[in-house]
Amino acid sequence: MNTEQFYPLFLQADKVTIDSRKIGKNDIFFAFSGDNFNAATLAGQAIDNGALAVIVEQKDFENKAKNIFYVASTLDFLQELAVYHRKQLQIPVIGLTGSNGKTTTKEIIHAVLSEKYNVQYTFGNLNNHIGVPLTLLSIKPEHEMAVIEMGANHQKEIELLCSIAQPNFGYITNFGKAHLEGFGGYEGVIKGKSELYDYLKNNGQTILVNENDPIQVEKTENYSPKITFGKEHSDYRFELFSEENFVGLRYEDKNAVSKLTGAYNFTNLCAAASLGLHFGIGFESIKNAIEKYTPTNMRSQIVKKDGRTLVLDTYNANPSSMAASLHNFITFEGSKTIIIGDMLELGEESEKEHETLLKLAEELGFDQIITVGKNFKSVNDSSLSFEDTSALSEYLKANRIPSENILLKGSRGIALEKSIDFIQP
Repeated sequence: MNTEQFYPLFLQADKVTIDSRKIGKNDIFFAFSGDNFNAATLAGQAIDNGALAVIVEQKDFENKAKNIFYVASTLDFLQELAVYHRKQLQIPVIGLTGSNGKTTTKEIIHAVLSEKYNVQYTFGNLNNHIGVPLTLLSIKPEHEMAVIEMGANHQKEIELLCSIAQPNFGYITNFGKAHLEGFGGYEGVIKGKSELYDYLKNNGQTILVNENDPIQVEKTENYSPKITFGKEHSDYRFELFSEENFVGLRYEDKNAVSKLTGAYNFTNLCAAASLGLHFGIGFESIKNAIEKYTPTNMRSQIVKKDGRTLVLDTYNANPSSMAASLHNFITFEGSKTIIIGDMLELGEESEKEHETLLKLAEELGFDQIITVGKNFKSVNDSSLSFEDTSALSEYLKANRIPSENILLKGSRGIALEKSIDFIQP
């Protein structure tokens, strides 16, 4: 069986899933297998429960009469089906990657474009070699646009995702010190993320460029077509302002105030507004989208708790985003405590980067610095350095943080958000 033969059946399905717990009636289930599980054993049960079809990679489980089909690799077939589906779509597909702010930017772009269009976009963190195909396969005939987030932690990953998503438009949020271990250093990050530019250039597609980013400018010099923002001569120019720690965007004397904190989110807003204007959405509608958008994803999220302000930014962290968060948080009015967790996947750069961040935190003069994780503990001999979030939580049960403002920032693996319930009033 090939994708062309299977495609008519796919068009009849409600959705595609790889999660046996989420199989609904009329769904297609891709039964992945691994060292400790074999989802093909669930194929018959899935069909009995109403699934439309199941794809397995063990010949013994094939039963064509029941729409259980064997393929050599469920992953390869999932990706091939997504590519085939993508080729049938006659809608703009916007590809998005970068070291910081991908998910927030994706969500704001979706909010802005949804003011006028029916937009499908990447849910949660489905941004890898499995998530991108699943997102593409969720695009239905009623969708008029799609925003596809692409994550990567090593070379050639963005190249693969571009070959699947085939974006017409592309944007790289920034080039930062993230996943240094996998990319082979900062130059490797630039090379790996630029695979999106390579795809767009090779296929004559449109690049969205922040002209305040010298790397973006250099990488897209003399290329056309592109959409630009950031400078006086750019296609679109916006001004930054802030209101009660929330970042705002001004366009032609009209203001839009977001519910995001941090000047670094201004660029994310600019990218979304530029795409909105490019696609014919008026600024009043863009303003409406920006002001309605409320982050709930532990990224630049402000939470009021017992009269204090908590900045929850615990989904991800790397040296670039951590430094930006600290510089933003020091501008808050009132006393400030930072709880910073390890930045993971830094490889040989880890000790140096944690030392640098700790020194920056001390120089900025926060009222209290708390670190969490083995990497920070190796460079911080303070009594407020904890090996993990559990140890921090035990401390918080017995000790009240005195500050009016508290920042929690760390990599996903540190899970700092688990300590929030233990912060005393």
